[in-house]
Amino acid sequence: MGVVPIPPRPLTGRETEILNSLLSADFDGAQQLREQVPHTEVVATWGEGSPSVDLRVAPAGTRADIADGEVPVDAQVHDTQGDYTGEITVWVTDGYLSGIEYAWITDDRPQELPPPSQITLVV
Repeated sequence: MGVVPIPPRPLTGRETEILNSLLSADFDGAQQLREQVPHTEVVATWGEGSPSVDLRVAPAGTRADIADGEVPVDAQVHDTQGDYTGEITVWVTDGYLSGIEYAWITDDRPQELPPPSQITLVV
């Protein structure tokens, strides 16, 4: 499955919670990325029904001084029993938020992003 462009839409509450949670960590560029969240919209999904999305930041967002790629936060997802089920990665391109990826190790693809209460951050 490839990226599926969609009409731009605002972040959902869960997407906003995930970004705010991961970007609460202290790393170079985190403050500027946090300031981008209110100016961010979803422009594609990573396949039909995928909780992973591509993001675009409106011109009002402040560019972060951070290298392209993953933000330097390990966000491990655990189910309600405490078992490791995957991880969340936030991607940056040209100093702007560009994606939220939910990589899972379960047999069934998750239909939505996990609640922040199921995510453990390791910087």
